Amino acid sequence: MELNSMLPTNANLALYMEQSLTIPAGKMGHGVLRYSPNEISAVIDSEFAGRSTGEFGFPRDVPIVASVEDAAALGANVFVLGIAPSGGAIPAEWFTVIDRAVELKMSLVNGLHDRLGARYTDLPRLEDAKGRAQWVWDIRVEPSGLVNGTGLAAKFENRRVLIIGTDMAVGKMTAGLEINRLALERGIKSAFVATGQIGITITGGGVPLDCVRVDFASGSIEREVVAASSAGADLVIIEGQGSLAHPSSTANLPLLRGSCPTHLLLCVRAKQEHLKMLEHIKVPDLREFITLYEDLAEAAGTYLRPKTMAVAVNTAHLPEAEAIPAIEEIEDRLQLPAADPVRQGPARLLDALVSP
Repeated sequence: MELNSMLPTNANLALYMEQSLTIPAGKMGHGVLRYSPNEISAVIDSEFAGRSTGEFGFPRDVPIVASVEDAAALGANVFVLGIAPSGGAIPAEWFTVIDRAVELKMSLVNGLHDRLGARYTDLPRLEDAKGRAQWVWDIRVEPSGLVNGTGLAAKFENRRVLIIGTDMAVGKMTAGLEINRLALERGIKSAFVATGQIGITITGGGVPLDCVRVDFASGSIEREVVAASSAGADLVIIEGQGSLAHPSSTANLPLLRGSCPTHLLLCVRAKQEHLKMLEHIKVPDLREFITLYEDLAEAAGTYLRPKTMAVAVNTAHLPEAEAIPAIEEIEDRLQLPAADPVRQGPARLLDALVSP
């Protein structure tokens, strides 16, 4: 149940984050920088070349370079696409850089929908590399052997916490990883179920839900949750995706049905009034939003009704003087424990999730 990358132990990563180090589109690289157990040799972003990631508030201080050649010179042997553009397709202009990485004998980690294995056919997939020095890991590939969901997760007596959010990219994965880390440190038998490309890259397991056919979506989540529960996890933290409030999000029903959650953790961005990329859509009232999720999870008494236990508040965009009052306002309004799991640590959130 410990954090354990699928990548080889000798993988030295170069994160491709050109013009994205300081913006939300760089979330793949941000997550890997914060949580990957693998060595990171360099970040590629010519805008900030010559500086280091520590200057931008990342806990891991990694040199920032201008090119893939510079990264290779620092020992990088794995090229990671650290940018998540809208739509999940690889922009055509990136292929010049990716081709150069392959020429430099670097392996590839790709979390986008376009599959690099189809372009670099001479390179084996990571799971088939069998000691080969160079390979491709296309993360967004539907796992084999999936079946329909059956509600099987509900038979376990452990705590299954589904992380929900008011928008895309509000910190659901970050909150889950932080809580899982602290739970393990406390000796709690905890497991984190990754459901997106970033979490899978970091932990080496999980299911890329947005590339699973809809008939098998809830079954794919169920398989992961049942596996973690069967392995003895007393606390299973399921990474959420999207939001019921977002018009392009289809992940929430499979997540609810596949995990049969006993508890929910709400993730919000402080002071957010509308969706980040769709300003014409407002963020709903948080109390009504919580009720909506709990009602949908329960399905008029068909399933156990989960209880929302706490609120993870993303305040990365606010200075300290504004962040703390914003968190306190949400806590007072909802009468639920609230904290920024990065700025303040996840202890308050974990305490709420494991309380009787």
